[in-house]
Amino acid sequence: MKKKIKTLFAPSDEPRSIGGKFRLRRFRFFEEKFLETFEGQEKIKILDVGGTENFWTNHNFILPERVSITLLNLEKEKTRLQNVSSLSGNATDLSQFKDNSFDLVFSNSVIEHLHTFENQEKMAREILRVGKNHFVQTPNKYFFLEPHYALPLFQFFPSSIAFLVLTKTKLSRMQKWEPEFAKAYLNEIRLLSLREMKGLFPQSQIYFEKVFGMNKSFVFHTLGAKKDPA
Repeated sequence: MKKKIKTLFAPSDEPRSIGGKFRLRRFRFFEEKFLETFEGQEKIKILDVGGTENFWTNHNFILPERVSITLLNLEKEKTRLQNVSSLSGNATDLSQFKDNSFDLVFSNSVIEHLHTFENQEKMAREILRVGKNHFVQTPNKYFFLEPHYALPLFQFFPSSIAFLVLTKTKLSRMQKWEPEFAKAYLNEIRLLSLREMKGLFPQSQIYFEKVFGMNKSFVFHTLGAKKDPA
Protein backbone atom coordinates (compact mmCIF):
# COMPACT_ATOMS: atom_id res chain seq x y z
CA MET A 1 0.00 0.00 0.00
CA LYS A 2 2.82 2.42 0.90
CA LYS A 3 4.48 1.81 -2.47
CA LYS A 4 1.22 2.44 -4.34
CA ILE A 5 0.64 5.71 -2.50
CA LYS A 6 4.21 6.81 -3.20
CA THR A 7 3.76 6.03 -6.90
CA LEU A 8 0.44 7.87 -6.98
CA PHE A 9 2.04 11.08 -5.69
CA ALA A 10 5.32 10.73 -7.60
CA PRO A 11 6.43 13.49 -10.01
CA SER A 12 4.62 13.68 -13.35
CA ASP A 13 7.40 11.89 -15.26
CA GLU A 14 6.08 8.74 -13.54
CA PRO A 15 3.20 7.72 -15.89
CA ARG A 16 1.29 5.92 -13.10
CA SER A 17 1.21 9.02 -10.89
CA ILE A 18 -1.65 11.53 -10.73
CA GLY A 19 0.61 14.11 -12.37
CA GLY A 20 1.58 11.62 -15.05
CA LYS A 21 -2.07 11.00 -15.95
CA PHE A 22 -2.67 14.73 -16.29
CA ARG A 23 0.45 15.05 -18.44
CA LEU A 24 -0.87 12.34 -20.76
CA ARG A 25 -4.25 14.09 -21.04
CA ARG A 26 -2.46 17.38 -21.73
CA PHE A 27 -0.39 15.81 -24.48
CA ARG A 28 -3.53 14.43 -26.14
CA PHE A 29 -4.93 17.95 -26.19
CA PHE A 30 -1.63 19.19 -27.60
CA GLU A 31 -1.68 16.54 -30.34
CA GLU A 32 -5.18 17.54 -31.41
CA LYS A 33 -4.32 21.23 -31.62
CA PHE A 34 -0.93 20.56 -33.21
CA LEU A 35 -2.46 18.57 -36.07
CA GLU A 36 -5.14 21.22 -36.55
CA THR A 37 -2.58 24.02 -36.69
CA PHE A 38 0.06 22.47 -38.92
CA GLU A 39 -2.11 20.48 -41.32
CA GLY A 40 -0.45 20.55 -44.71
CA GLN A 41 2.80 22.14 -43.50
CA GLU A 42 5.75 20.06 -44.69
CA LYS A 43 8.42 21.09 -42.17
CA ILE A 44 7.82 22.06 -38.56
CA LYS A 45 10.48 23.33 -36.16
CA ILE A 46 9.84 23.02 -32.42
CA LEU A 47 11.86 24.49 -29.57
CA ASP A 48 11.23 22.67 -26.29
CA VAL A 49 12.41 24.88 -23.43
CA GLY A 50 13.40 22.69 -20.50
CA GLY A 51 12.16 19.44 -22.02
CA THR A 52 13.54 15.95 -22.50
CA GLU A 53 13.81 13.59 -25.44
CA ASN A 54 11.73 10.94 -23.67
CA PHE A 55 8.77 13.32 -23.62
CA TRP A 56 8.59 13.16 -27.43
CA THR A 57 9.03 9.42 -27.96
CA ASN A 58 6.25 7.07 -29.04
CA HIS A 59 4.02 9.76 -30.54
CA ASN A 60 3.09 8.88 -34.12
CA PHE A 61 2.27 12.45 -35.17
CA ILE A 62 5.87 13.58 -34.50
CA LEU A 63 7.13 12.30 -37.84
CA PRO A 64 10.96 12.46 -38.10
CA GLU A 65 10.86 13.58 -41.73
CA ARG A 66 8.44 16.39 -40.89
CA VAL A 67 9.07 17.58 -37.33
CA SER A 68 12.45 18.65 -35.90
CA ILE A 69 12.75 19.30 -32.17
CA THR A 70 15.44 21.32 -30.41
CA LEU A 71 15.74 20.77 -26.66
CA LEU A 72 17.08 23.69 -24.64
CA ASN A 73 18.37 23.06 -21.11
CA LEU A 74 21.06 24.46 -18.87
CA GLU A 75 23.29 21.62 -20.05
CA LYS A 76 23.41 19.90 -23.41
CA GLU A 77 22.06 16.35 -23.33
CA LYS A 78 22.71 13.30 -25.45
CA THR A 79 19.93 12.45 -27.89
CA ARG A 80 19.11 9.29 -29.81
CA LEU A 81 16.30 10.26 -32.17
CA GLN A 82 17.32 11.57 -35.57
CA ASN A 83 14.94 14.54 -35.42
CA VAL A 84 15.83 15.64 -31.87
CA SER A 85 18.85 17.79 -31.01
CA SER A 86 19.97 19.36 -27.74
CA LEU A 87 21.54 22.71 -26.88
CA SER A 88 22.66 24.37 -23.68
CA GLY A 89 21.09 27.69 -22.87
CA ASN A 90 18.94 29.75 -20.56
CA ALA A 91 15.18 30.11 -20.84
CA THR A 92 15.43 33.81 -20.00
CA ASP A 93 17.86 34.57 -22.84
CA LEU A 94 17.25 32.96 -26.22
CA SER A 95 19.47 35.42 -28.08
CA GLN A 96 21.11 32.52 -29.92
CA PHE A 97 17.88 32.35 -31.97
CA LYS A 98 16.47 34.93 -34.37
CA ASP A 99 12.90 36.25 -34.24
CA ASN A 100 10.32 33.67 -35.38
CA SER A 101 12.97 30.97 -35.67
CA PHE A 102 10.54 28.24 -34.65
CA ASP A 103 7.04 27.29 -35.73
CA LEU A 104 6.31 26.41 -32.11
CA VAL A 105 7.91 27.01 -28.72
CA PHE A 106 6.81 24.34 -26.25
CA SER A 107 7.38 24.44 -22.49
CA ASN A 108 5.89 22.12 -19.90
CA SER A 109 6.13 22.98 -16.17
CA VAL A 110 9.27 25.10 -16.53
CA ILE A 111 8.36 28.75 -16.10
CA GLU A 112 7.60 28.28 -12.38
CA HIS A 113 11.23 27.18 -11.80
CA LEU A 114 12.86 30.56 -12.47
CA HIS A 115 13.15 32.02 -8.94
CA THR A 116 11.67 35.46 -9.68
CA PHE A 117 8.84 37.07 -11.61
CA GLU A 118 11.42 39.16 -13.46
CA ASN A 119 12.94 35.96 -14.88
CA GLN A 120 9.49 34.67 -15.78
CA GLU A 121 8.81 37.88 -17.69
CA LYS A 122 12.08 37.47 -19.57
CA MET A 123 11.24 33.87 -20.51
CA ALA A 124 7.78 34.86 -21.73
CA ARG A 125 9.18 37.69 -23.89
CA GLU A 126 11.74 35.37 -25.45
CA ILE A 127 9.14 32.68 -26.18
CA LEU A 128 6.93 35.24 -27.93
CA ARG A 129 9.91 36.58 -29.87
CA VAL A 130 11.39 33.35 -31.23
CA GLY A 131 8.17 31.38 -31.73
CA LYS A 132 5.42 31.83 -34.29
CA ASN A 133 3.25 29.82 -31.89
CA HIS A 134 3.61 28.74 -28.28
CA PHE A 135 2.29 26.12 -25.86
CA VAL A 136 3.24 26.92 -22.27
CA GLN A 137 1.95 24.98 -19.26
CA THR A 138 2.33 25.83 -15.58
CA PRO A 139 0.59 24.84 -12.31
CA ASN A 140 -1.98 27.18 -10.80
CA LYS A 141 -0.64 29.01 -7.75
CA TYR A 142 -4.07 28.89 -6.10
CA PHE A 143 -4.82 25.20 -6.53
CA PHE A 144 -5.14 23.60 -3.11
CA LEU A 145 -2.38 21.00 -3.67
CA GLU A 146 1.15 22.21 -4.35
CA PRO A 147 2.31 19.86 -7.16
CA HIS A 148 6.06 19.85 -6.51
CA TYR A 149 5.74 18.71 -2.90
CA ALA A 150 2.29 17.04 -3.07
CA LEU A 151 1.18 18.91 0.07
CA PRO A 152 -1.97 20.99 0.52
CA LEU A 153 -1.44 24.78 0.50
CA PHE A 154 2.30 24.26 0.87
CA GLN A 155 3.01 27.17 -1.48
CA PHE A 156 1.77 29.55 1.22
CA PHE A 157 3.95 28.18 4.04
CA PRO A 158 6.76 30.44 5.32
CA SER A 159 10.01 29.15 3.84
CA SER A 160 11.46 28.32 7.26
CA ILE A 161 8.51 26.09 8.14
CA ALA A 162 8.44 24.55 4.66
CA PHE A 163 12.12 23.67 5.02
CA LEU A 164 11.50 21.90 8.34
CA VAL A 165 8.58 19.95 6.91
CA LEU A 166 10.66 18.77 3.94
CA THR A 167 13.81 17.86 5.87
CA LYS A 168 12.44 16.60 9.19
CA THR A 169 9.32 14.71 8.13
CA LYS A 170 8.20 12.36 5.38
CA LEU A 171 5.01 14.26 4.62
CA SER A 172 6.22 15.28 1.16
CA ARG A 173 6.06 12.26 -1.16
CA MET A 174 6.73 9.97 1.84
CA GLN A 175 10.40 10.87 2.04
CA LYS A 176 12.76 13.27 3.79
CA TRP A 177 14.43 15.75 1.50
CA GLU A 178 18.17 16.41 1.61
CA PRO A 179 18.66 19.87 3.20
CA GLU A 180 20.63 21.40 0.31
CA PHE A 181 18.18 20.10 -2.27
CA ALA A 182 15.20 21.31 -0.25
CA LYS A 183 16.70 24.77 0.16
CA ALA A 184 17.51 25.07 -3.53
CA TYR A 185 14.05 23.89 -4.56
CA LEU A 186 12.27 26.26 -2.20
CA ASN A 187 14.26 29.16 -3.66
CA GLU A 188 13.63 28.02 -7.22
CA ILE A 189 9.87 27.50 -7.30
CA ARG A 190 7.62 30.51 -7.86
CA LEU A 191 4.11 29.51 -8.86
CA LEU A 192 2.10 31.81 -11.12
CA SER A 193 -1.50 32.93 -10.89
CA LEU A 194 -3.93 33.05 -13.80
CA ARG A 195 -3.75 36.84 -13.77
CA GLU A 196 0.04 36.81 -13.98
CA MET A 197 0.01 34.34 -16.87
CA LYS A 198 -2.52 36.45 -18.75
CA GLY A 199 -0.15 39.37 -18.38
CA LEU A 200 2.78 37.33 -19.70
CA PHE A 201 0.89 35.79 -22.65
CA PRO A 202 -1.92 38.28 -23.40
CA GLN A 203 -2.87 37.00 -26.87
CA SER A 204 -3.13 33.34 -25.90
CA GLN A 205 -5.96 30.91 -25.67
CA ILE A 206 -6.19 29.11 -22.33
CA TYR A 207 -6.72 25.42 -21.68
CA PHE A 208 -7.70 24.76 -18.06
CA GLU A 209 -6.81 21.47 -16.39
CA LYS A 210 -9.46 20.92 -13.74
CA VAL A 211 -9.88 18.75 -10.65
CA PHE A 212 -13.26 18.77 -8.90
CA GLY A 213 -14.09 21.95 -10.81
CA MET A 214 -10.91 23.72 -9.68
CA ASN A 215 -8.09 24.85 -11.96
CA LYS A 216 -5.11 22.59 -11.32
CA SER A 217 -2.96 24.17 -14.02
CA PHE A 218 -3.15 26.23 -17.20
CA VAL A 219 -1.87 25.94 -20.75
CA PHE A 220 -1.43 29.23 -22.59
CA HIS A 221 -1.22 28.54 -26.32
CA THR A 222 -1.85 29.83 -29.84
CA LEU A 223 -2.65 26.50 -31.48
CA GLY A 224 -5.83 25.47 -33.27
CA ALA A 225 -8.56 27.73 -34.53
CA LYS A 226 -7.78 31.31 -33.65
CA LYS A 227 -10.10 32.81 -31.05
CA ASP A 228 -10.14 35.91 -28.91
CA PRO A 229 -7.98 35.36 -25.80
CA ALA A 230 -9.85 34.45 -22.63
